[in-house]
Amino acid sequence: MPDDHVFNVLFLCTANSARSLMAESILNRLGQGHFKAYSAGTAPTGEVHPETTKLLAGLNYDISGLRSKSWTEFTGPDAPKLDFVFTVCDDAAEETCPELPGEPWRRMSAHWGVPDPKRVNTNATDLSFAFADAYRLLHRRISIFTALPLRSLDRLALQNHLEDIGQAAVVAQSKAS
Repeated sequence: MPDDHVFNVLFLCTANSARSLMAESILNRLGQGHFKAYSAGTAPTGEVHPETTKLLAGLNYDISGLRSKSWTEFTGPDAPKLDFVFTVCDDAAEETCPELPGEPWRRMSAHWGVPDPKRVNTNATDLSFAFADAYRLLHRRISIFTALPLRSLDRLALQNHLEDIGQAAVVAQSKAS
């Protein structure tokens, strides 16, 4: 892989209104031109959750291009060729994680489940904390991902690292609770 190759990464979840959009924003910032992140959902709401907008804008992310969209935008002939696909839906909430059709042998994938912050419906403070927790978990995972020596790892080692990133962050979060 050439040193100037920009890796295309898709984050998938259900509604594409919070977690996957946060991940897209984080990777586009942390990736510093080495990555181009996208996001999509299996049942997109068509709207960015207001708390997502509030959180990202408060952290000085450019939110002007964020929109909720279907994963089918990434299946056509004009879609970007994806190097990585990460599902960020929540296993514990029994969400259905999408599987992207096409040529899976050309891309790497892993499940990085993140609890859905939109499920918190007690009060505005709890909702804000839930979104901040989801952001922190995604930021931690994406930071680890961007630090991997992608060009020097063989496919099996890279796949193991991708899976470990999703598990290690969950373990660390559980121990902190």
